[in-house]
Amino acid sequence: MDKIIVSLVSALILLILIFNIKTSRRFNLFDHWLHHKLVKQRDGFKWQIIAFLNDPKLMVVWAVLLASALINENHYTTALWVLGTLGITDLLGILLKHSIKRRRPIMASDLDDGYSFPSGHVLGATTMVLILLQLFGKDFGLGFALILLGIWVMVVISRLSLKAHYPSDILGATSLAVFCFGIAQQIFAII
Repeated sequence: MDKIIVSLVSALILLILIFNIKTSRRFNLFDHWLHHKLVKQRDGFKWQIIAFLNDPKLMVVWAVLLASALINENHYTTALWVLGTLGITDLLGILLKHSIKRRRPIMASDLDDGYSFPSGHVLGATTMVLILLQLFGKDFGLGFALILLGIWVMVVISRLSLKAHYPSDILGATSLAVFCFGIAQQIFAII
């Protein structure tokens, strides 16, 4: 029941964000102001490395490697769940980007093209962190969870520091990832 509530709350947050991005000038001005306050200067190189390692295309490679390791251990259903969870989440993220068509912040790097909402980097990183916690969290404990959380936070900071996204893009990506992960968990529990 808790997982369903978390999924519903994340879906509600996502819908509220989409509605406000599409209809509220005040919300968009606040989001722009908050982005400006959070990121005073552009600190590029170290955050570009973090962004590169968590690029959505590279995240697919990480998922395939994880699925391959799971298949090697005869965990075929789990491997399919990993690929399906990341694949469906990414597909929904791409569909949202192209339906909302939110432009990136003015000072965004030339390396970042495409639309802004939701952040593909944060979407993939959040989904992969949730997958890894689900698969290995009990075995590796709190230290593992804290390392994953630290990596996730660095991805979030990199997207803001590189001025590639507004804060609502980050929140939207996180909400979408949590929602899709929750749905995938429910489907996986049925299988």
